[in-house]
Amino acid sequence: MGVTFPVIGVVGGGQLARMMAPEALNLGFELRILAESPDVSSARAVADAPVGDYKDLATLREFARGLDVMTFDHEHVPNEHLQTLIAEGVNVQPRPAALIHAQDKLVMRAAIEKLGLPNPAWAAVETVEELVTFGQQIGFPIVLKTPRGGYDGKGVRMINDATEAREAADWFGNGALLAEDKVDFARELSALVARTPSGEAKAWDVVHTIQVDGVCDEVIAPAQNISDEVAHTAESAALRIAEAFGVTGVMAAELFETPGVGAGFVINELAMRPHNTGHWTQNGSITSQFEQHLRAVLDLPLGATDALAEITVMKNYLGGENQDLFSAFQAALAAEPRVKVHAYGKSVRPGRKIGHVNVVSEPGESADSLRARATLVASMIRDGVETTPVPSTEGNA
Repeated sequence: MGVTFPVIGVVGGGQLARMMAPEALNLGFELRILAESPDVSSARAVADAPVGDYKDLATLREFARGLDVMTFDHEHVPNEHLQTLIAEGVNVQPRPAALIHAQDKLVMRAAIEKLGLPNPAWAAVETVEELVTFGQQIGFPIVLKTPRGGYDGKGVRMINDATEAREAADWFGNGALLAEDKVDFARELSALVARTPSGEAKAWDVVHTIQVDGVCDEVIAPAQNISDEVAHTAESAALRIAEAFGVTGVMAAELFETPGVGAGFVINELAMRPHNTGHWTQNGSITSQFEQHLRAVLDLPLGATDALAEITVMKNYLGGENQDLFSAFQAALAAEPRVKVHAYGKSVRPGRKIGHVNVVSEPGESADSLRARATLVASMIRDGVETTPVPSTEGNA
């Protein structure tokens, strides 16, 4: 009788699940996707992709049949359903006790505080009056967040004074909200780690992330001009969180860099699945975040996280005017043969994430040169125009 390879079920049919597919194929694993609709990104890449509502327990039960492990490409599955599945014998990774810290920002803030790791000043507020009081105590401006469901800048509101706090009255009425100090930061960072149920954990380099309108736009790996102390402390903090919360799979700790203040950073948010800030690992690391996530949830030894080049740049491209993305590939791929294109198979809508590109450095090549190359290709695909290639800076510092 032949060896049976594991069956991995991914709840959620987005691009993260899609990018797990080739890694599962390479390792001989069977990947199944619980898709939100027949036309989601991953349904085009995975043969077994039943459509169902991830908020429905009966649907999750049916999907769990025959799986060796269930994991996720988002954090929105009801925690109580996951607890029920575990009680019924389903191997869910990460466990709901860990996942809650990515589902609920109030839970996350309290847990980070208990660990003594860098938090902004924060409070749970249930009324406009409590929000005003918080702002007056720590000083405006402050940030108001919905504890659940927000991503890519959604569920976040800037509050500059008491008047604006009172104008946010329509946000209240459904439980406590999270109020935070608006951190004065130099740039955003991300510390990406992975951990197995047995406790093995590994980290990738801390990276610099560039956000546009609350959406990750670029990643520079590793973060340039960061002190060894801050990089090490940030990596250690992410590994400590993963251990303390019992995380399995990939976890991203999004950080604000605060030079000269405290540890040099504060923790912004957590994600417990592969993350946009880790897409660079597909071409810039020995082990990509997608392979590592599959290894981790199966409790297999983790792969090496060493970088393959001195610098790697990732650039997202969002939906724009060009509906026929492939029409731009001839010019885009010819313009920069070293840039790797990753398309998500999504229909184009303005502002929607539809793909990214990666480019790794050659010896002596600068981050600015890589950014220009990545931006050129991403722009050509998004806009469907033949942009003039940037001059080569090969070998320049």
